[in-house]
Amino acid sequence: MTEYQGRCHCGETEWTVKLGDEAHILCHCDACKILSGGENTLNQVAPQSDFKITKGKTNVYTYKGDSGNDVHCYYCPNCTAHAYHHQTVLGDKVIVRTSLLQGAKKFPVAAEIFGKDRLSWQPELAKTFQGPPE
Repeated sequence: MTEYQGRCHCGETEWTVKLGDEAHILCHCDACKILSGGENTLNQVAPQSDFKITKGKTNVYTYKGDSGNDVHCYYCPNCTAHAYHHQTVLGDKVIVRTSLLQGAKKFPVAAEIFGKDRLSWQPELAKTFQGPPE
C-alpha cells in the first residue's frame, strides 16, 4: 500500500489515501458525467479507514445510485471538487477521485465501469464492465 496526497482545486481541502494499485478505474456512469462535466471520472476503491482529511473539511450530499442505495458525495465547500464518494452498497469502502492525487498523471487505466453509458465516440482503454465490477 502506498500513501498518496490529494487536494481540491482551491487547496482548502487536502487528504491522504492508501492505495494498493497505482491505477485509474474510469467510470462512465451518467452521474459521474454530470458531476464532472466530462466524459468520465478517474477513480480507485479504498477502505474508508485508509482515507483521511488532513486539511479543511468536506460537505456532503446524497443521491440514489443505480443499485437504489445511497451514494454520499464528499466535496470541498469552497470549490466543490469531489474528493471521494461512499456508495453504501460497498460497505466500508470509498471511491476516491484519483485525478486529484499527486502523481496521478502517470497512473495507467486498469479498468472501465458502466461501459453501457460510455459516449459513442470514446475508445475502450481497458477491460470494461457494462455496469459496476462483478
